[in-house]
Amino acid sequence: MIVDSDLARTKPLKQSLLDEGYEVIAHIKSTANVDDACRKLQPDVVIIDTDSPSRDTLEHICVMTMNDPRPIMMFTHDDDKDQIKLATQAGVCAYVVGTIPNERLKPVINAAIARFDEFKILRQALNEANIKLSERKVIERAKGLLMKQKKMDEEEAYSLLRSMAMHRKIRLGTLSKQIVQAAELLL
Repeated sequence: MIVDSDLARTKPLKQSLLDEGYEVIAHIKSTANVDDACRKLQPDVVIIDTDSPSRDTLEHICVMTMNDPRPIMMFTHDDDKDQIKLATQAGVCAYVVGTIPNERLKPVINAAIARFDEFKILRQALNEANIKLSERKVIERAKGLLMKQKKMDEEEAYSLLRSMAMHRKIRLGTLSKQIVQAAELLL
């Protein structure tokens, strides 16, 4: 999918993509509706061609990246370091200044996809680590409640939590959350 308000500038890019064997499924003129278009059309790659990425453009990219992430390439004429940093923080995988010859287009797209895939793996790992940390905190809290209420040590409280979770066939974190929520209701 190509995003560009300048149709004359888009024609050579679109032709280059077609020459390299890519299918251009859409051309939208503004990033204002890029999130909706991506959800509807499910493009493999989004290419944004702009003179310089505006604050609104970067915000729209950020929203799309949060809602429906996918590889984003940006072709621009702005080589400002701050703009490059802001664009990559928003979710741009490849920031290309100027035009690129046809023979370099495919490697740049492949690099953007590879970078996106790597970040996707890192985001998933971070998300899993955050979930485990949150779960661990809840388990510690539930253990503390059991230790205080039942007058037991930490090992006994953990053992009780584990056996209760196994008996109910639920995750230890889920049981711990239920215990903490029940305690909050009673206090």
